[in-house]
Amino acid sequence: MTSSNDIRATFLDYFARNGHQVVESSPLVPRNDPTLMFTNSGMVQFKNVFTGQERRPYSTATTAQKCVRAGGKHNDLDNVGYTARHHTFFEMLGNFSFGDYFKEQAITHAWTLLTKDFALPKEKLLVTVYSEDEDAAALWRKIAGLPDQRIIRIPTSDNFWRMGDTGPCGPCSEIFYDHGPSIPGGPPGSPDEDGDRFIEIWNLVFMQYEEGPPGVRAPLPRPSIDTGMGLERFAAILQGVHDNYDTDTFRALIAASAELVGQAADGPFKASHRVVADHLRSGSFLIADGVLPSNEGRGYVLRRILRRAMRHAQMMGSREPLLAKLVPVLVRQMGAAYPELVRAQPLIEETFRLEETRFRTLLDRGLGLLAEETGRLGEGQPLPGEVAFRLYDTFGFPLDLTQDALRAEGRPVDVEGFEAAMAEQKRRARAAWAGSGEAATETLWFDLKEQIGASEFLGYSTESAEAEILAVVADGKVVDAAPAGTEVAVILNQTPFYAESGGQVGDTGLITAADGARIVVRDTQKKLGLFVHLGTVAHGEAKPGQAVQAEVDHARRGEIRAHHSATHLLHEALRRRLGTHVAQKGSLNAPDRLRFDVSQPTPMTPEDLAWVEGEVNARIRQNTAVTTRLMTPEAAVEAGAMALFGEKYGDEVRVVGMGEDPAATEKHGVYSLELCGGTHVARTGDIGLFKIVSEGAVSAGVRRIEAVTGQSALTLVEGAERTLRDAAAALKSTTAEVPARVTALLEERRRLERDVAELRKKLATGGAAAEVEEVNGLRLALRDLGDTPAKDLKGIADAILKGGTADVVALVSTAEGKASIVVGIGEAAKGRADAVALVRAASAAVGGKGGGGRPDMAQAGGPEAGKANEALAAVRQAVAA
Repeated sequence: MTSSNDIRATFLDYFARNGHQVVESSPLVPRNDPTLMFTNSGMVQFKNVFTGQERRPYSTATTAQKCVRAGGKHNDLDNVGYTARHHTFFEMLGNFSFGDYFKEQAITHAWTLLTKDFALPKEKLLVTVYSEDEDAAALWRKIAGLPDQRIIRIPTSDNFWRMGDTGPCGPCSEIFYDHGPSIPGGPPGSPDEDGDRFIEIWNLVFMQYEEGPPGVRAPLPRPSIDTGMGLERFAAILQGVHDNYDTDTFRALIAASAELVGQAADGPFKASHRVVADHLRSGSFLIADGVLPSNEGRGYVLRRILRRAMRHAQMMGSREPLLAKLVPVLVRQMGAAYPELVRAQPLIEETFRLEETRFRTLLDRGLGLLAEETGRLGEGQPLPGEVAFRLYDTFGFPLDLTQDALRAEGRPVDVEGFEAAMAEQKRRARAAWAGSGEAATETLWFDLKEQIGASEFLGYSTESAEAEILAVVADGKVVDAAPAGTEVAVILNQTPFYAESGGQVGDTGLITAADGARIVVRDTQKKLGLFVHLGTVAHGEAKPGQAVQAEVDHARRGEIRAHHSATHLLHEALRRRLGTHVAQKGSLNAPDRLRFDVSQPTPMTPEDLAWVEGEVNARIRQNTAVTTRLMTPEAAVEAGAMALFGEKYGDEVRVVGMGEDPAATEKHGVYSLELCGGTHVARTGDIGLFKIVSEGAVSAGVRRIEAVTGQSALTLVEGAERTLRDAAAALKSTTAEVPARVTALLEERRRLERDVAELRKKLATGGAAAEVEEVNGLRLALRDLGDTPAKDLKGIADAILKGGTADVVALVSTAEGKASIVVGIGEAAKGRADAVALVRAASAAVGGKGGGGRPDMAQAGGPEAGKANEALAAVRQAVAA
């Protein structure tokens, strides 16, 4: 039997031998088409090549492309498990020509590959062509030798392909396989074409026109080829089965499912096994490509897929998480062709376990409610819409899951009633929001959230993506267009821009359109789940409906990531050095610095800071991978993760692990394990270097550390080295000798200061008798000492009094532009004069208030240094009174 892996390899090898570049499958989340929820065909990754917006180093290519159809206009979810060929995940084999070969060579390749390499009987094949495409019909006759009755002309759009309302388009030719008269159904274009006898296996699209305004279609200067062959359908043909679920890959998955739940693969739960196998594939590949379950956008579609599979697992009697146990089987089947499955296997299994464990509790309660409600209904009577909505709102049952649960008993659901209940809930929520005080000023964002839903964040896996502008806000109003120079707030359907939260600042960058419109984004903020890009229209016009390229400032994001990741390592290092009482009280992660506030009652010593800095840099040098897992908040905390200040946690959280520490058994050998929704480096080594800049108090019991990483840290170190070199040059020493030289200079300065103080004291006390005046029977020494330091006044006053030449001493210093006053009282004046009273009189003269000390020695001051003589006169007058 030709396996699915053999078919894929044979297809790619054939086109590689014939000059085609083998191109890896693009991710399931398209980066170059904002109109698509998921990649749904092989040409998606080449869309810009076909339109001329992108050039590649090859003109022909071949791929095996991962595809998902489970959301938006391409949605096969409801049919999966109940038909032979519907899937949410499938592989599309294709070959492409970008202005190289055209119809003749495309038809030649297809016919050669099918009839020679794959050895299909020629008599089993027939083709369709667009009714006006005589060239294709003639080529099929010439190359394949097909008679006219096996070249069917189709006049409808089924055989005319368009990329959109405008753009490249052209006729196509579909190749069908005839399963024989034992299978009911007629050929394409016949009244019985919906039967299963004739199965389309390959579609060749001949892009030869450019569709312009209505009625205008011009030939393309370089016609191109886009083909697509569904691997699952083709495998069924080559493996001699009529049902895609009977092919090797599906049979392996279904056999494993049957063994685990104890239900026969083709027994009464045949459809459930198929649902599980199909959804296992789509769920695993979506998670491998960065989609995680959520309540919005792609994550919500993934959650619907998983919950539908889990519902069918429950129907089969499974009492333990089933999907996680099937992942290794899938990896064995498809991991060689898609190594991203192997890399993501732990994340896929953990996500499945988390989702299934959480949903199982909700499922049991929800199904109980469903059984209770249907028990009240008559046969065939629809389930009321408000009941279906309660299942959705309370237990997380999407409408399609409720419909699927009731399918077996043939009971419909009142969809209109469901939608009415949904609308009523939104109305109540809006009314509550409008009445919530200051928040009412932002009802604009509430209205937009209702209209367009939450933004989808792509920034964990990319910093550049195509998107569509959903809304433009200017001057507090939603506008139809904003010209150049306008300050705007722009909302996209999907964005790589991180919106400020959890201490991490918002991204900046550019939003550009093909028509030249350009928006410079200066900040990104989050409003009710909307990512709001704040900036200025620098060129052209910004308007809803525009397809744009959203490009984050990569260098700035990289610096922010480094600072944010260093914060996690810093947090853990502080706890290990100071104790587990250390907890985050606030943070800022910016491109040029980080600020980290922690609970810590006492200052950190230089030794503490040196140890913490060294510890963080040691973990950086480990250069270990930074891991991210999705968990419930409770499970994350139980696993040893720390919750960070300022984060709001929902049903699931991202748990970020950094560094290795086998001794940290409570955290499974991870050095730092924290709940965090921010963006981080891929490996700790990407942080580069960590340097603490300062540590100080913020408030009682809270200390703040400021630090830098990467280039900012290097700049800090370079600046410090430059300062050290300059100091060494000034000291005429080497940099190593600077500390000793500075210590010597400081000691020399202290000695000189002591000498100067002694000289000043001698000068102030010398000739004292000539400067003493007698007032009211007391000898009074009044001196303006000019720039003598205020700290020396008491010593000088004491020396004069000890010299015995004066009974009262009043000294004034005018150093540093202000007046400082000291008054001393000798033994003979005690009881007749009070130093405190005298110094207060002097202080008032220089604009001061009060003064204090002892009755025999007091000091005061004032701002008016120019009134030193008035201060001394005030002392004289007070003594005379």
